[in-house]
Amino acid sequence: MLEPLYTAEEMKQAEAGYDVDELMARAGRVVAEEAMRRFPNARRFVAVCGKGANGGDGRIAVDVIAAAGREAVVSDDVEGADVILDGLFGTGFHGEPREDAARKIAAINAAGAPVVSVDLPSGVDASTGEVAGACVDATVTVTMHGRKVGLEVAPGRFHAGEVVVADIGLEHAETEHRLVTAEILGRVPRKRADQNKYTAGTVLVVGGSGGLTGAPSLAAEAAFRADAGYVTVAVPASTMPIFEQRLLEAVKLACPEDEGRISPRAVEPIAEFAQKAGSVALGPGLGRGDGPHEVVARLLAELDVPVVVDADGLFGLEPFERNNPTVLTPHEGELARLLGEESSWVAAHRLEAARRATERFGCVCLLKGADTLVAAPGEGVWVCSLGTPALATAGSGDVLTGIVAAFLAKGLEARLAAAAAAIAHQLASREVPQAGAVASDLIGALPLVLDR
Repeated sequence: MLEPLYTAEEMKQAEAGYDVDELMARAGRVVAEEAMRRFPNARRFVAVCGKGANGGDGRIAVDVIAAAGREAVVSDDVEGADVILDGLFGTGFHGEPREDAARKIAAINAAGAPVVSVDLPSGVDASTGEVAGACVDATVTVTMHGRKVGLEVAPGRFHAGEVVVADIGLEHAETEHRLVTAEILGRVPRKRADQNKYTAGTVLVVGGSGGLTGAPSLAAEAAFRADAGYVTVAVPASTMPIFEQRLLEAVKLACPEDEGRISPRAVEPIAEFAQKAGSVALGPGLGRGDGPHEVVARLLAELDVPVVVDADGLFGLEPFERNNPTVLTPHEGELARLLGEESSWVAAHRLEAARRATERFGCVCLLKGADTLVAAPGEGVWVCSLGTPALATAGSGDVLTGIVAAFLAKGLEARLAAAAAAIAHQLASREVPQAGAVASDLIGALPLVLDR
C-alpha cells in the first residue's frame, strides 16, 4: 500500500556502514547495463561527471561500457554522443547549480541525444522535488535502492523521464514520505450483505448555483459510483428542475437562496439533514461571495460529521476548529490563495505548500496534480502518482471530491480516505480515452477500478 520515498538524509543513513567503493561499483554497473540494454544500437556514450559519488558512479559506468566493446568516455563535450550519462549531481544536491554546471546542463539538454541520469536528474532536489535553476531533462533515470522524493514530486518528476529502481544491496528502511500504490483500495470497505443503502455510506453534497449545477452533479454521481449507498444534494431551490432531470438516484434538498446561491438561511436545515449523513462534500458549484462564505464557515463549525471541502468552499477559507475529520482538496491556484502566495510558488514548492496547509488548517490537505500530495498534521506526505493527462479536464476535481466523500462516509480515516480516493481517481483515468475524455467518463470507470 505504501512504498518508501527517500530524502537525501534518509539515503545517507541507508548507506551508512556499507563499503562506499563497493556501492559505487554496483551503482556504476547497473547504470551501464541499463544504458546498453535500453539503447542497444548506440555507439558512443559520453558521461558528464561531477566530483562526488554520483560522478564516481558515472565513471565506473563508462569503464563497464568500454569493457563491453562500446565507445565510452568521460567528457564535458557531448557533441556527437549517441547517449549521455548524467552524473553531475547526486542526492546531496540542493539549490541552484553554479554557472559552470548550468552550462554543462544546458549542453546536455541541447545535444539531442537520450540522457540516462544517475540517481536523479542533475538540478533536482532529491528531498523535495524542487528545481531552483538549470536542470537535466532525462530520458530515463536509474535510481539506487529506492525512489527519491524528488523523482515523484513536481517539478522534479517532470525532468526524470522513466524511473528505474536498481537494487545495490541496501536494506530498506522506514521513510518520512511514502508512495501510495493501488493496493490501498483494498482498505476501502465494500458493501456487505448485512448493509442497506444507509449503512453502506451516506453522502450529502452541498453546492450548486446558477450556471454551476454541473459540479455538484458530478460529485454526487461520483459518490454513488464510489460505492456510497445514499446521496443527497443540497442546492438552491431555483436550480431544482435541473437536478431533478440530471440526478435520477440522488435525493434533493431545496435550499433558501440569495441571487441564485445558497443562502445562510439554509445552514440550519442543511445541518439538520447532515445528522443522517456519513459525510458532507462542501463547495462544488457553491459560488462566491459573502453568503456562500458564511455558509461554509458556519457548516464547518456546526457539522458533526466528516467533511471534504473543495472548489468554491475553499475560496476565502479561514482557519477553523473541528473535532471531526476534514479534508481540503485544492489545486495549486486555490492553495496559493489560502497561503497568501502566488500559484507559481506553490507549483515550485509543492511539498512545502501542502505541509503549510496542514499546519494552517489543522486537517488533511490533498493537493491535486500529477503528483497528488496527501498531507496530514505531524505526518509525512503521501504521494499518489498513478494518473494520466486525461485528468486535466473540467470537472475532474468534482469527481475526486465525490470519491473522497464516499470513502469518508464508509468510515475511512481522513488521510486514508483522501489517498485511496486519489488512487481510485487516477486509476479511472487509465480506463478512459486519453484524448477527449471528460469528467463523466471517469465516473463510469470507477466501478471497474473498485471491482478489481
